[in-house]
Amino acid sequence: MDRVFTVDEARAMMPGVLERAGDFVRMRGDLAELVRELRDHGESELGGLPEVKALEARLDEILGWFTSNGVEVKGVAPLLVDFPAVFDGVAVRLCWLEGDRDLAWYHRDDLGFAGRRPLP
Repeated sequence: MDRVFTVDEARAMMPGVLERAGDFVRMRGDLAELVRELRDHGESELGGLPEVKALEARLDEILGWFTSNGVEVKGVAPLLVDFPAVFDGVAVRLCWLEGDRDLAWYHRDDLGFAGRRPLP
């Protein structure tokens, strides 16, 4: 069964989410730069194919942390994660988007991101 979070449980995870999100964003940028330089110039000060593979593996590891903790990864650029929850018997997702400093939004499952509302 998928994990269902309370708002307090999800907020308690935010220090770990923010730390890993910061690492993810930095590595995602490094990977994009490295791949572009290798494609355009055949070399990069950031390294070569081994560094590409290492960055890809580390990014996958970070995403795995989210999923292993019951957090759904909905997008990677920007990073978007949802915490499954229930409000008044209705399935919702507590929604965190790259750049947010805390967990402050939710949306009903049937509305998705377009239905985001501030947490009560």
